[in-house]
Amino acid sequence: MRLRLGTRGSPLALRQSSLVAAALERAGHAVELVTIRTTGDVLTGSLVAAGGKGLFVKEIEEALLARTIDFAVHSLKDMPAALPAGLALVATPAREDPRDVLVTPAPVEGLAGLAAGARVGTSSARRQAQLAACRPDVATVALRGNVDTRLRKLAAGDVDAILLAAAGLRRLGLTPPAMHVLDAAEFVPAIGQGALALEARVDDAAVRAALRALDDPPSAAAVAAERAFLLAVGGDCQTPLAAHATVAGDRLGMRALVAEYDGSALLADDVAGAVHEAATLGERLAHALLGRGAADMIARARRAAAHA
Repeated sequence: MRLRLGTRGSPLALRQSSLVAAALERAGHAVELVTIRTTGDVLTGSLVAAGGKGLFVKEIEEALLARTIDFAVHSLKDMPAALPAGLALVATPAREDPRDVLVTPAPVEGLAGLAAGARVGTSSARRQAQLAACRPDVATVALRGNVDTRLRKLAAGDVDAILLAAAGLRRLGLTPPAMHVLDAAEFVPAIGQGALALEARVDDAAVRAALRALDDPPSAAAVAAERAFLLAVGGDCQTPLAAHATVAGDRLGMRALVAEYDGSALLADDVAGAVHEAATLGERLAHALLGRGAADMIARARRAAAHA
């Protein structure tokens, strides 16, 4: 089968799509990469003000619905909780390391090793809030761009440290000499971080069958729990929230949090249960945090983001 794969044109997106294409080619399919420029790629201002992370997938999903591509490869953390009618996430390949990393010019002992007043580059509300909660004496600096751009800004002294996803560095083959991997239980990753999403049309049975061969059930269950939490808690990219699920055999455990925009308060909790109940466990964890005031926290975070 010949498959047209829609992807963003960033180095990381192309690398991720090439990995998927290679796996499909080993299975006997011919794959053509179709590069699509998204609104998120050309936007210079705040993602939150312009509509959020969905801007990195909007034009690709439009191409899917227009049938100019057959499927898309996304970073799952860029996907909104709800998908357009007619589209579905068909497969989740084996997940890369979901953790965040702190990159600095010289080695430090994690976040605790940062100097007071250090400037830490990130544009993630989730990272900003967790950083402020554990190190209120450091400053966050808005920092966008691809991984190479952020590393260059660090090297140029624009910031004293940057927070990145371990998965992006690993897939690009980058190993900064001063890099500290953050414990996922203490600095909770983004929902879907490290995972890829293979999206296709619901009515395209042949493409869906080809993609399902790449699905990794433990990874799929983990991200299903995380995305169920996202949908049930009512969060989006404007809200500092996080969830990280792990699968061991037939058991799934997950930690999630919702934070004030400035990190002045955090609500966190854990859940565990059977892996076949992944989505239910995510919903249960969302309701537990909503019962402790997460909805008000999310509303305050949205108002704060709108005025940031």
